[in-house]
Amino acid sequence: MVQTATNASGRPVQTMVVQSGNEIAATAAKQINYHIMGYYPITPSTEVAETLDAMKAEGEHTIRMVPGDGEHGAAGICFGASTAGGRVFNATSANGLLFAFEQLPVQSGERFPMVFDIVTRAVSGPLDIRGDHSDIMLAMNTGWIILMASDAQAVYDMNVMAPKIGEDMAVRLPVMVAYDGFFTSHQKRRVEIFADGGTVRNFLGPFVPTVTSVDPRVPVTIGPYMNDPDQINNKKQQADAIVRSHGVIRKVFAEYEALSGRRYDLLDLYRMEDAEAALFILNSAAETAKEAVDALRREGRKVGLIRPNVIRPFPIDEVREALSKVKGLVVADRQDNFGAYGGAMAVEVKAALQGVPGNATRVAARVYGTGGKEFFVEDAAEMLREAVTIAKTGAVAVPYAYFGANAGDPGFTPPKAYEPISEAEASGLTRVEVTPEGKMEVKGSVLRNLTERPKRIAPGHGACPGCGIFVNLNTFMKGIEGHVVVLFHTGCAMVVTTGYPYTAHKVTYIHNLFQNGAATLSGVVEMFEERKKRGEIPKEEKLTFVMVTGDGGHDIGMGPSIGAAMRNHGMIIVEYDNQGYQNTGSQLSFTVPLGQSTSTSNYGPFQHGKSTHHKDTAQIFTACHIPYVATAAECNPRDMIRKAAKAQKYAEEGLAFVKLISMCPLAWKTEERSSVPIIQAAVDSCFFPLYEVERGITTINYDPEEKGKKVPVTEWLKQMGKTKHMLKPDCKPELERFQAEVDRRWRRLKEMHKNPLL
Repeated sequence: MVQTATNASGRPVQTMVVQSGNEIAATAAKQINYHIMGYYPITPSTEVAETLDAMKAEGEHTIRMVPGDGEHGAAGICFGASTAGGRVFNATSANGLLFAFEQLPVQSGERFPMVFDIVTRAVSGPLDIRGDHSDIMLAMNTGWIILMASDAQAVYDMNVMAPKIGEDMAVRLPVMVAYDGFFTSHQKRRVEIFADGGTVRNFLGPFVPTVTSVDPRVPVTIGPYMNDPDQINNKKQQADAIVRSHGVIRKVFAEYEALSGRRYDLLDLYRMEDAEAALFILNSAAETAKEAVDALRREGRKVGLIRPNVIRPFPIDEVREALSKVKGLVVADRQDNFGAYGGAMAVEVKAALQGVPGNATRVAARVYGTGGKEFFVEDAAEMLREAVTIAKTGAVAVPYAYFGANAGDPGFTPPKAYEPISEAEASGLTRVEVTPEGKMEVKGSVLRNLTERPKRIAPGHGACPGCGIFVNLNTFMKGIEGHVVVLFHTGCAMVVTTGYPYTAHKVTYIHNLFQNGAATLSGVVEMFEERKKRGEIPKEEKLTFVMVTGDGGHDIGMGPSIGAAMRNHGMIIVEYDNQGYQNTGSQLSFTVPLGQSTSTSNYGPFQHGKSTHHKDTAQIFTACHIPYVATAAECNPRDMIRKAAKAQKYAEEGLAFVKLISMCPLAWKTEERSSVPIIQAAVDSCFFPLYEVERGITTINYDPEEKGKKVPVTEWLKQMGKTKHMLKPDCKPELERFQAEVDRRWRRLKEMHKNPLL
């Protein structure tokens, strides 16, 4: 127990800060000082990990930050850490939560507590990064306790209370704290916090594990294979625990009120004392709706508002009590349970009322604000007026409807963005010939002539000035003959070219998420071939299938891409390597080199950037023994075009992989006009060597040593703002390790070049 200062009321001293919801979540985590945070970046939750990593670099906490290879991996890290007997934390949003989904029932079913902040966001597809509740409502049946934080103050308070609830010996369950993406996560508010983190740790007490996977004196079996009737008994125990959490939550809320002076109930009731009509609504929208309640009260309307602070366990008795005098109710959900005629809360409220004898409450379900659509006081007033009408008439004219949706013109046909590129326009400028030795040579790739070939990506995209992605992709595509179908992973290249209702793609384009792009394109390739086989598509039809990935896509998407390589589908995977998750704000990716700074591998006195070496995806795909692997750089466009032509030819016999180094001026902290010299320095330092692997035989295409141009990595690092700290004396160990690793990989590559058997 740590002694902390108290004020005149006898409570621990608190101080006022101005922070966003994400920042205050990180502040709470810092004060708790979790043992482990397993995480993976996704908008809008990424700032939680970013803020914690920046704090760690300054020595403000000792939480071990463990980056996952995707949200599923991060969830696995968290589960494993929780079995080893300490406090565990994570944060995610939307499809990140869905990708982690398989692990959620594992965590709760094995009864290991942890805290998981869900910064709520629309679930793809189509892709939308703004806030609604379609993610958290899908998690309601995973066995987790779910707290709903309506504002930044509640984010702090609930994050402090969550471990105490989940770790209670009567409960032993993981807890989610959900707050609204952008509405709460990014808006700065005044928040009271405990001045001394020791107050928070005293409130929680030490973590007490029931079992631990790291005590060899007490070996345990965690997650055994279990048949009936043991499985149903296990689930009954889990169900009993979450029912017991109802009382534990009330107890912890009361203890926290005594400590902080801030009161929380399972339901926040606003002007419900005599309400005959009411609105039931979650989180930040409820704060807006309170103004509408006040306005209608001034008109003499007996209206009120109900906002749950807890949705699992669902506060069934409290809801019944709150609605005992209400005759007309509108339940507004920021998501839809498709086919259930209402969102999750509408379904829950209706179910709760079914058990009330003589229930007089009539309920209308309304779906609002999906995809981050703004919710205004006027919207809340309209819903409340509808509740008043229901109360007066005793009937619900429209039981289920979308609020604020526009049906549009059913006869509207979107205009054609571009005329399709003809085969003649896209062909005839390059040809690939096979040498007597079995290697391929590209003929006719005259740069001046290739300028005639139309770009597959139009210039009207929204990329940052100097973005290397489109320089690389348009140059690469110059080497591709004929018709092309492209699939883009989520990432900058996808986001800036497809903002609805516009597109910058002149060819057929498909999007799927980071983690499954290669499998998706595999399906396209196989269907194309099968339809040709069945005579549904002319046998002479030729298409080149290209998957574009980058922005860390070969962390989370590595498995499916390797799967496509193992199946050897006839397609090209192009990776633009900009060394980070740039589309979410430049977080740590495994492609980030050692020592380099990102928003989740900060430089500071207690941390010197990324602590591990960069992933060599070209060598990973070489190990898959696919027909063709290559690297290319914009500083040598002729080489890039030649390799594109080869990749297209090799795709006739299987999968080809090409990696392109791609500058990101924003994340690399450089001027956009410096692109070519920076990329050239990366090549000349042998950090990014130019080579190709044809049917297992390696050829170095550019040897800076032979040309007398080889430079140390410092010549590359000094040109970028993100790496200048590596030239400081305190980073000398990291710099030496990085140079040694670059040299080792280059020597190995040269040996592979010399010896065809390697």
